[in-house]
Amino acid sequence: MVVGDYDRITIPALSGVGAAGGRLRGLRCVHTVLGRGAVNEEDIMDLACLRLDLMGVLTVREGLPDLLHTVHLIPRQVDGRDWAELAPVHPANQTQSCIELIEALESEFSRERPIREVDQGRDRAILISVTTGSRAEAEESMAELVELARSAGVEVVAEVIQRRKHIHPRFILGRGKLVEIVLMSLRLGANLLLFDQELSPSQIRSVTDHTDLRVIDRTQLILDIFASRARSREGKLQIEMAQLKYMLPKLTTRDDALSRLTGGIGARGPGETRLEIDRRRINDRITRLGKELKGVGAQRYHRRSRRRKRDVPVISLVGYTNAGKSTLLNTLTKSEIQAEDLLFATLDPTSRRLRFPQDLEVIITDTVGFIRHLPADLLKAFESTLEELFEADLLLHVIDVANPAWRQQVAVVEGLLAELGLEEIPCLKVFNKIDRLDTDQRAQLPLDEGVGISALDAATLTPLLVRAQAMLTASMGRDGQTPIDWRRDEGTGEEE
Repeated sequence: MVVGDYDRITIPALSGVGAAGGRLRGLRCVHTVLGRGAVNEEDIMDLACLRLDLMGVLTVREGLPDLLHTVHLIPRQVDGRDWAELAPVHPANQTQSCIELIEALESEFSRERPIREVDQGRDRAILISVTTGSRAEAEESMAELVELARSAGVEVVAEVIQRRKHIHPRFILGRGKLVEIVLMSLRLGANLLLFDQELSPSQIRSVTDHTDLRVIDRTQLILDIFASRARSREGKLQIEMAQLKYMLPKLTTRDDALSRLTGGIGARGPGETRLEIDRRRINDRITRLGKELKGVGAQRYHRRSRRRKRDVPVISLVGYTNAGKSTLLNTLTKSEIQAEDLLFATLDPTSRRLRFPQDLEVIITDTVGFIRHLPADLLKAFESTLEELFEADLLLHVIDVANPAWRQQVAVVEGLLAELGLEEIPCLKVFNKIDRLDTDQRAQLPLDEGVGISALDAATLTPLLVRAQAMLTASMGRDGQTPIDWRRDEGTGEEE
């Protein structure tokens, strides 16, 4: 029994009482209302967000019980609602068994929803985008978020786009929409809410206070993908630093109390001591990671210095993620670098030797792909890796022209290159996947700015090699005829 005050009822956190994979929580709530009343919107919100078995409202008139109004969730929508209300009845005349009703509901939910996948560790997510811009832009960004989720091994069960005049400072979306999404998660068996926008710490707390679903944003998803793909020591260090910097401002205790009005005590008292210790440890770890990355960066700089002494030209592949950079490197150098149809399939930089048709040998380097809204901490953490681009004599900007949004992707990459101060390096646009275009689409490509290829077809790469060598010889003042004495340097990480 919980006694509230004049305006709220606060249910304390009940560890061990939870909802697995979207099931009902195993709790019923019956509260009293003085005078005439019934189930209201606030009751429905609590029923949905807390995943209660039942919500009962007992009206009290002249000090005596009057009518019991009961509402419960249902596995399938009926008349556009995810809940059903029983006929009001006086408590003394209650004939239906509460336990039997709940067991029947639980059985229906189990049959309707694929709980096993969630219980086995496969996340099922509802993707949410809240925008003040055009719906077309939101849909384009949402399509990219779907691909990011697929790359992370997350199953997308629904997509929700809401346009608002102003972003809600607390919930991002409206409370009514949040209730609708929580009810949708019950119906679809979702256990994760994935926002396309970066959430502030207060927004994450506000959303999680209203639901027991996990809540992450686009930035956290990208960091998670990077963490799963990093293979080299340097890559792992960079990802860990970016994750810690992202986590630090969001480090706070969550109020797990199940409150009807989201009341309750925050992170006060002894909790502050725990938080300060965690913050200090994270800051210490970030400092140590920074020193280690400086050491790795110095080694990388030393390798580049030895390369410059041999006067070996460097070509760097840049472009949007999943544009085909690794596939192009494999085809050019007959390598077997991992190349998948996934965003950020390749994370660690790779260098290979390449001989041009006119006996010019170069080193060609594959770098991490770019993406819109690339987390600033991630870009900062990858500084030592991206320094490879500053040593490049030529950039090959690989573009996936089979993607309808390839022009917007080009703008994102060019913006990031300018932000990094790389706009002065000669750049050749490589329009990849032209084999997927029809004749009219190919005619619209600006081939005066680059060359069209299919990275899977070596026969289409000759114009690319000719154009790239011409740009190299023009920028470096070579005649392109004298072969360079290049031998593999042990320990550089560069392979033939």
